[in-house]
Amino acid sequence: MIPSHSPSSGPAAAESAPIAPTNTTPLGKRRETSTSPRTTAQAQQSQTPATPAQPNPVPSASNTSVDREVASPKRLRAPQPALKVMPARYEDCNVKDLIVLISNMLMELVRYNDTIPLSNGGLTRFHSRAPPGISIPDYLARLTTHATLSPPILLSMVYYIDRLCALYPAFNISSLTVHRFLITAATVASKGLSDAFWTNNTYARVGGVSLRELALLELEFLWRVEWRIVPKPEVLVDYYRSLVQRSEGFTIEDAMETNGDAAAPEP
Repeated sequence: MIPSHSPSSGPAAAESAPIAPTNTTPLGKRRETSTSPRTTAQAQQSQTPATPAQPNPVPSASNTSVDREVASPKRLRAPQPALKVMPARYEDCNVKDLIVLISNMLMELVRYNDTIPLSNGGLTRFHSRAPPGISIPDYLARLTTHATLSPPILLSMVYYIDRLCALYPAFNISSLTVHRFLITAATVASKGLSDAFWTNNTYARVGGVSLRELALLELEFLWRVEWRIVPKPEVLVDYYRSLVQRSEGFTIEDAMETNGDAAAPEP
C-alpha cells in the first residue's frame, strides 16, 4: 500500500508555504500605530458635539428686487425731441415755420368740421363740389412762394377765419372751403396790408381759379367782413403766440428765457 501523508507535511509543503514576515515591534505598539483613518474619524466624531443644521436663508422680495436693480442695467429714457424756438416778434419769423403752424391749425379745423353734415342752405360761394387734390400745406406753401406772402399777411389770413365765421355763420373751414378761402384771404390781405402786390390775374393763376371766380370771391368776402380787413398789430401778436402755443414741438424765444430765469437759483 502507498502510505498516505498530508499535503502540508514534507519538504514540498515547506517550500510552498509563504514565509510570514517577522515583526519585532511589540504587540501593543503595533495595534496603536495600525489604527485606520476610519476609526480615528469615528472617534473624533463621537467626542465632538454635533452642530445643528442651519436652514438655507430664503431671499426676501425686497432683497431680490434690489439685486435685480443692481444686476440689470437701468433703461435709458428716449431722448425728447428738440423744440423749435420761434422768435418773439412775428416779423422775424421764418415763413416756412409759419406755414407749418397755420397748416396744422387748418387741418385740425377741417377734421372737426368735416364731421358736421351740411344742412339745407348751408352752401356758400366758398364751397367747391369736391375737395381739391392738393393738400393744405402744399397749397399754402404755393401761395406763399408765388404770391410772396409775408408773416403779417399770413397772420391776417388766420384773423379773417374768426371774423368771417363770426359775421357769416353759414361759413366754416372744411375740406370743401379751405382752398377757396385761402386764395381769397391772400388776395385781400395783400392788397390791404402791402404797399406793392400782384394783380388778380397772378393770384388767380397761382390759386388755380378763374379770374372771374376770384373777383366774385373777393367781393363776397369783403361784403361779409364789412370791409374791415386791417387788424391791429397787437391782434396779430396774439394770433402768432396762440399758433405757437397750440402746436407741439414749438416754443417762443422769450418764453424759454423766462423759464430759464425762474429756474436759476438766487445769488
